[in-house]
Amino acid sequence: MSNLQKVTVLGGGVLGGQIAWHSAFKGKEVVVYDISNAALDRCRAAHEQYAAIYLAEVGATDPDIADTRSRLTYTTVLATAAAGRDLVIEAVPEIPDLKIQVYREMAPLLSPDTLVATNSSTLLPRDFADVTGRPAKYCAMHFANMIWAMNLLEIMAHPGTADETLAAATEYAIEIGMIPIPVRKEQNGYILNTWFVQLLNASQTLVTNGIATPEDIDRTYLIVNPGAPRGPMGAFDMVGMETAYNVVAHWGSVTGDEQMLANARYIKENFLDKGKLGLQTGEGYYTYPDPAYADPGFLAVPDISRAADIAALARPRQP
Repeated sequence: MSNLQKVTVLGGGVLGGQIAWHSAFKGKEVVVYDISNAALDRCRAAHEQYAAIYLAEVGATDPDIADTRSRLTYTTVLATAAAGRDLVIEAVPEIPDLKIQVYREMAPLLSPDTLVATNSSTLLPRDFADVTGRPAKYCAMHFANMIWAMNLLEIMAHPGTADETLAAATEYAIEIGMIPIPVRKEQNGYILNTWFVQLLNASQTLVTNGIATPEDIDRTYLIVNPGAPRGPMGAFDMVGMETAYNVVAHWGSVTGDEQMLANARYIKENFLDKGKLGLQTGEGYYTYPDPAYADPGFLAVPDISRAADIAALARPRQP
């Protein structure tokens, strides 16, 4: 046993909310911390959606869901979230300065034995180890979105992570039904996001530059990846536009990649500024709960009467 029973998740957004719900479902006592009651209300609403999903897809019973809810508490008070916890999983937005601020505020509030882990999508644990105040008890624990179905947990150390920390993190992963994936060297993006971020950014480039529609990008992907549940533009909605923007804007700035920065501007102007955050708000590239890519006709061969209209779309437009 990991002895990690009292858990706090810092940040109740898309993935933070999933980590909190699933950990509670698996018997952990979980506190969700976020900066506002509005953010916590959104997390609670997402948890009600997960309750329905776990009943329908995971085999949960009504008593299981009641027990899960009983193990969850929500707070905007960092001292309450940090006190007496065995494990804190940081899932705040992918903004380095914000993560540093949270770690610095939290460090003096933690018990000496508390382990701290980051669920950062693309940043390295070494970037934050010192500001946690306990570098030996710090590592990365990266969960995949849709945690109930994509049950992997990537575990990545920094040079100062203690062996005991990695052992406890691995045991925790197994206790909550995850397959632990050891990342053998520090890598921005671990295994999963090393290729996933590239896929999403390349797909967004096609949209930003007017090469293809989101629907045709996803059609192409789904045809050559039979059985995939969604294409890359649907994946944007699943990940959430805020996270997608933060990742693309950060790495565009770090690398000086003008295309990534253009992609970030497109996401901001077309989604964030309009309150369209993806699956979280019911609208992103698609509208939910019935996105176009889930329609049985999405991949159907079109009627020949549409040939002329489709052909006209292949004629290059003047810039």
